[in-house]
Amino acid sequence: MVNNEGHILLTQNQNSHMKSISESVVAVILGGGAGSRLYPLTVSRSKPAVPIAGKYRLVDIPISNCINSRINRMFVLTQFNSASLNKHIKNTYHFSAFSSGFVDILAAEQTPDNPGWFQGTADAVRQSLRHISNMEFEYILILSGDQLYQMDFAEMMEIHKSSGAHISIATIPVNDRDAPEFGILKTDENNYITSFIEKPKKDLLPDWTSDTGADMQKEGRNYLASMGIYVFSKQVLYDLLNTAHPAATDFGKEIIPDSIAHYKVKSFQYDGYWTEIGNI
Repeated sequence: MVNNEGHILLTQNQNSHMKSISESVVAVILGGGAGSRLYPLTVSRSKPAVPIAGKYRLVDIPISNCINSRINRMFVLTQFNSASLNKHIKNTYHFSAFSSGFVDILAAEQTPDNPGWFQGTADAVRQSLRHISNMEFEYILILSGDQLYQMDFAEMMEIHKSSGAHISIATIPVNDRDAPEFGILKTDENNYITSFIEKPKKDLLPDWTSDTGADMQKEGRNYLASMGIYVFSKQVLYDLLNTAHPAATDFGKEIIPDSIAHYKVKSFQYDGYWTEIGNI
């Protein structure tokens, strides 16, 4: 609602919904590796710190999506050339003293029980759980720091919660030219993922078409690709990383394919603009 002075007034239900989202979700933004494909832009900075559209950095994209989705507790995981990224986040994101929101850097660190650096996406999250587990939350939203898109994560969270899914994966329809570059999956009539293949060769594609909707099919986008955006229910993530797959290093290649047979894994189809900023 809007009052006579033009100020936005939240209803009790809206206020309650915003509060529940912010209190139940922690976002983890993966900083990526050395970013060699973006050289020389990454010669002195990590990939999420690469400038885009003037004063902005790549990391501002997932952070902005989180803030506009009412998710205000975020960790950024990084280990390469992190000084520029640290400075940008310190100078950019300041929450009210009455807010529980934050954007914190979690750099790879050597500890007595783990002397190594991050070995992959899953390993990075596993090593960071010692800090994340201090928070009160029900779900972890895992994002990439090198993608360009605009998404309402609150909608994805709502579907994840209402469906009783253990894991949700954001997916986007792609054509047969782009499909071999992604993890491709198939779903049943309720949008639960039934099978997954990482970067299939072109001769395998005919077996991996999906019902992506009439508009997408008109564009020849008949394959569902993983966007590398995941929602995990808290205990499921802990069980997968620490018990079921304590040595797994990557979500896309190891954790996700094995999870489909043991958990309810939901597809959240996104039809807007999205691209990975992998190279210049």
